[in-house]
Amino acid sequence: MDVQVIKLYEDRDDVTLTTYILTDSKEMLDGKARPAVLICPGGAYISCSDREGEPVAMAFAAMGYHTFVLRYSVYGEQVFATGFDKMEPKKECQFPMPMREIGQAMMIIKENAGSWHVDPDKIAICGFSAGAHNCAMYSVYWDKPEITDYFKKDKEIFRPAACILGYCLSDYMYMKENNTDKEFFDGSNMGFLGTKDPSDELLMKVSPALNVDANTPPTFLWATAADNLVQVQHSIRMAHALADHHIPFEMHIFEEGPH
Repeated sequence: MDVQVIKLYEDRDDVTLTTYILTDSKEMLDGKARPAVLICPGGAYISCSDREGEPVAMAFAAMGYHTFVLRYSVYGEQVFATGFDKMEPKKECQFPMPMREIGQAMMIIKENAGSWHVDPDKIAICGFSAGAHNCAMYSVYWDKPEITDYFKKDKEIFRPAACILGYCLSDYMYMKENNTDKEFFDGSNMGFLGTKDPSDELLMKVSPALNVDANTPPTFLWATAADNLVQVQHSIRMAHALADHHIPFEMHIFEEGPH
């Protein structure tokens, strides 16, 4: 296995793409390209969870996928020591930068597809919680100016083959009316949106369930009905939007299990 840590910015160590490239041999695929999964851990846009990074990559690798873990821009774990009430806006981690970093990672993977034996047409994105929100955002914005004009690249280099969303936050308008932990989500909003009191216009823009269209990729969703942090309705609302736009999807809701 070829493990590399690639910095997305020369002057920052916190935003990285870690590769888990399966070693090929004549006894394996003998040069044939494999599908790949790009993984975004969760962490409320404050941190990137270790438990949703390498362990997930190893599970996919065991099934024969090349895997990549993206540690995208987040506010930083220091907030847990200083407190949410002392947070100040940090532009480098605010929308739309986290989803643009998925686009940057996608470019890196596709530009190295030949040497890494990656099938460029079979790269799925997979996220959990805030990472799932980031993936869902990318799934509805990958072909939009927020990505294509920013990088000045043809949209096809950014196209994901599929999207996997675990306990995804999909509708900020719903969360505004059904918030179960105001202090926590105020902190997450400050990290991701730069304010604890975002406008409805901004909340709608960052709600992937409200922005699904015909170019959203096939999607697999899963969540638990017992999740008391990101309610199961977020997955249901995303599934409803996918169904409305005739996007292939599958959803599994488990009865028990915390966030």
